[in-house]
Amino acid sequence: MNSFLPRRLPQRSDKVTGLSFHFLTCVATKGRLPPYRSLPVAMTRSERRLSAILHADLAGFVRLVEAEEDLTFEHLRSARSKIWQPAIESAGGYLVHSTGDSLLAEFGSAVAAVQVAIDIQEHMARFNEGLAEEQRLLFRIGVHLGEIIMDEANHDIFGDGVNLAERIQVLAEPGGIAVSRAVRDVAKLRDDYAYVDGGEHRAKHVSRPLHIYRVRARESSATVQSRPVPLRGIFHFHGVDVSGRKFGFDVPMDELVKRKQSVVIGRDSSQCDVVLSNTSVSRRHARLSVGKNNTLQIEDVGSTNGTAINGTPIAPGLSRPLEPGSTLKLGDIELVVRYD
Repeated sequence: MNSFLPRRLPQRSDKVTGLSFHFLTCVATKGRLPPYRSLPVAMTRSERRLSAILHADLAGFVRLVEAEEDLTFEHLRSARSKIWQPAIESAGGYLVHSTGDSLLAEFGSAVAAVQVAIDIQEHMARFNEGLAEEQRLLFRIGVHLGEIIMDEANHDIFGDGVNLAERIQVLAEPGGIAVSRAVRDVAKLRDDYAYVDGGEHRAKHVSRPLHIYRVRARESSATVQSRPVPLRGIFHFHGVDVSGRKFGFDVPMDELVKRKQSVVIGRDSSQCDVVLSNTSVSRRHARLSVGKNNTLQIEDVGSTNGTAINGTPIAPGLSRPLEPGSTLKLGDIELVVRYD
């Protein structure tokens, strides 16, 4: 029971907590982009332009490295050389830089950025079929269209557009793709894929809500792995109540599956596994459990002030899937759900 007690969550700003890839897709020009060294001399050392940014992060990186460090890095090198780099080059992309756990590239259109994301996730699904379940590499990918600052002298990218792409990536599912409304409006998908409204979310250090859309294969499509990969990492719940008071707790998926029992959330420590000390939370408020294909489910157990996912109330007694990137509201407490 103590495994599920609330605690202060680590900050994800620490780079060692995951392997992240950054991609930038330029939409200001057509066709293939020339390398930086051949850009016109008239360009300033630092300039702004509208670009589409693709940011990806490996879920569960710390767990993978702790279990099999050498094997994990061998798999990552293989995925980079066989999947990521060919996908970038085949789309006319230009690799800006690669520094250990990050990679930045530039393409010729926003459509190319989303298509590259789809190609990578399709190939990663097949790549993972050859790995043991506990060694599979599940990347989150986020794509945003916005203004960036290009530092030509240092071959680097900065700006609000890059930051928002990273926040959107956090809201993607492991093995999935999330995009901003701006990308959804300009990038048409292949017929076998569709945008699914992911709702509005509050993101760290972002003043306005982020409206995201998930890129998913249509039910009739056989282009991606049909069997869901069981989640084996840790679900992180963190957020605030209406007064700004912070709340947070972790739920290890492995332990939840092993226990084959639910985790009860509420205000009463004698009846609950996770205790949230807030008067708007009922003594027994909601229950977390493992559903089909090892997905996390939540059920309202008759609370007074209700439970909602992404603003949609859950009827008492009914279980609903709780996906990474979702916003969970318990009474007056609003929590963002993350998984790694």
